[in-house]
Amino acid sequence: MGGQLELFARSPARGPVGPASQEVEIVELGARLPDGVKLGTSSWSFPGWGALVWDREVSAPTLARAGLRAYAAHPLFECVGLDRTFYGPMSREAFGGMAAQVPPSFRFVMKGLESSTVAVFPKHPRYGAEAGQPNPRFLDARAVSEELVRPAIDGLGGTLGPVVFQLPPQAPARLGGPARFAMRLRAFLRALPSGPTYALEIRNRELVGPDVARALADGGAVPCLTVHPSMPPLDVQADEMGTADGGPLVVRWMLGAGQDYEAAKARYAPFDRIIDPDPRARAAVARLVRGALARGRGAFVTVNNKAEGSAPASIVLLARALAE
Repeated sequence: MGGQLELFARSPARGPVGPASQEVEIVELGARLPDGVKLGTSSWSFPGWGALVWDREVSAPTLARAGLRAYAAHPLFECVGLDRTFYGPMSREAFGGMAAQVPPSFRFVMKGLESSTVAVFPKHPRYGAEAGQPNPRFLDARAVSEELVRPAIDGLGGTLGPVVFQLPPQAPARLGGPARFAMRLRAFLRALPSGPTYALEIRNRELVGPDVARALADGGAVPCLTVHPSMPPLDVQADEMGTADGGPLVVRWMLGAGQDYEAAKARYAPFDRIIDPDPRARAAVARLVRGALARGRGAFVTVNNKAEGSAPASIVLLARALAE
């Protein structure tokens, strides 16, 4: 077994982009991770990951086009965040091409369309004349199902993991307040195609509570807990959103306390090492994962470069905590 691990650790895959050679300790760590937990990064097109993930220097466009197979060969990566679906639909064929590059056990944690989670279109060029206007597709299950969810189900097949609907920060009054928003959310979730696990990530503290928790439970969905300065600590989110019942645990470790996203991006680039360790957040994620596994639930954890400076390095430390 030791010889096989050594061979795996030192033999990069053939192709335009191969996986970096990994130390045997990392390969063994992947083998020791508890069953049911899938770790991954928020995306994969980062040239700065060099010796951590890739076998050579490559550009971001090359990684976006051809890096997924090498990413999925990393011993600790069994899922990845699919963020591009937040900004626009993808075709069944495009999804199928991605699924063909990963093992059957791999999962994509796919974000739902932003156009289904904003009450008012953001003032961004991608929305053209609609920017700043009320959004008629807010919580429209039919639109997001046709444009994204059904093509993803058909194209990704068994590799489709949780579908995360991220609710960007917006004035609660625009959402009708927690109670009315919860009513609309319940109807939205019930109208989505059956099959995938649906998760809701909120960025408004005012919405963390029993109204939204009941809507998720009634709609057969789960909360997506997030480490982000705009939100309460993970344990508070878990307690108030009722993660103990049904469905997998879904966590996105995004940004450290007191951090600004763009400032962190500039400070941490090229994302090849940890700059600001956050052992408290790491311990909280590990506790939640252990608790979910103890209750017979799976767990999906995706980590952003802006969490500590380097998502792959953060995952190594998290994996060590889980394997102990």
